[in-house]
Amino acid sequence: MLDRKHCAGCRNDYYNDGAGLHGTCWSRKDAELVKRRKVHINDVPPHKHKLKLYPNCYRASQHVMMEP
Repeated sequence: MLDRKHCAGCRNDYYNDGAGLHGTCWSRKDAELVKRRKVHINDVPPHKHKLKLYPNCYRASQHVMMEP
Protein backbone atom coordinates (compact mmCIF):
# COMPACT_ATOMS: atom_id res chain seq x y z
CA MET A 1 0.00 0.00 0.00
CA LEU A 2 1.23 3.48 -0.89
CA ASP A 3 2.51 5.63 1.99
CA ARG A 4 -0.06 8.22 3.01
CA LYS A 5 2.46 11.10 2.72
CA HIS A 6 2.05 10.93 -1.08
CA CYS A 7 -1.69 11.61 -0.74
CA ALA A 8 -1.30 15.14 0.69
CA GLY A 9 -3.32 17.59 -1.39
CA CYS A 10 -5.42 14.92 -3.09
CA ARG A 11 -9.22 15.37 -2.96
CA ASN A 12 -9.61 11.79 -1.79
CA ASP A 13 -7.13 12.19 1.09
CA TYR A 14 -10.23 13.03 3.15
CA TYR A 15 -10.91 9.31 3.39
CA ASN A 16 -7.47 8.59 4.87
CA ASP A 17 -8.29 10.64 7.99
CA GLY A 18 -10.82 8.15 9.29
CA ALA A 19 -13.73 10.51 8.61
CA GLY A 20 -14.73 8.63 5.49
CA LEU A 21 -15.49 5.09 4.44
CA HIS A 22 -13.39 2.66 6.56
CA GLY A 23 -10.73 5.37 7.10
CA THR A 24 -8.77 4.61 3.92
CA CYS A 25 -8.98 5.90 0.38
CA TRP A 26 -10.20 3.10 -1.89
CA SER A 27 -7.48 3.83 -4.49
CA ARG A 28 -4.49 3.76 -2.13
CA LYS A 29 -4.07 -0.02 -2.07
CA ASP A 30 -3.36 -0.27 -5.82
CA ALA A 31 -1.75 3.17 -6.34
CA GLU A 32 1.64 3.56 -8.00
CA LEU A 33 3.92 6.59 -8.13
CA VAL A 34 4.29 8.17 -11.58
CA LYS A 35 5.95 11.36 -12.82
CA ARG A 36 3.41 14.08 -13.66
CA ARG A 37 2.95 17.83 -13.77
CA LYS A 38 0.28 19.41 -11.56
CA VAL A 39 -1.15 22.24 -13.68
CA HIS A 40 -3.90 24.66 -12.65
CA ILE A 41 -6.81 24.78 -15.11
CA ASN A 42 -6.28 28.54 -15.69
CA ASP A 43 -2.57 28.26 -16.56
CA VAL A 44 -1.81 28.86 -20.22
CA PRO A 45 0.70 26.80 -22.22
CA PRO A 46 3.55 26.19 -22.36
CA HIS A 47 3.42 24.32 -19.08
CA LYS A 48 6.89 24.37 -17.56
CA HIS A 49 5.99 22.95 -14.17
CA LYS A 50 8.53 20.52 -12.78
CA LEU A 51 7.80 16.82 -12.95
CA LYS A 52 7.13 15.28 -9.55
CA LEU A 53 6.13 11.86 -8.31
CA TYR A 54 2.39 11.58 -7.66
CA PRO A 55 0.14 8.58 -7.16
CA ASN A 56 -1.57 7.61 -10.43
CA CYS A 57 -4.94 8.15 -8.68
CA TYR A 58 -4.07 11.70 -7.46
CA ARG A 59 -6.83 14.29 -7.98
CA ALA A 60 -6.58 17.96 -6.99
CA SER A 61 -9.33 20.55 -7.14
CA GLN A 62 -9.03 22.82 -10.23
CA HIS A 63 -5.85 21.05 -11.39
CA VAL A 64 -5.02 18.54 -14.07
CA MET A 65 -2.27 15.98 -13.85
CA MET A 66 -0.25 16.00 -17.08
CA GLU A 67 2.00 13.18 -18.16
CA PRO A 68 5.48 14.08 -19.47
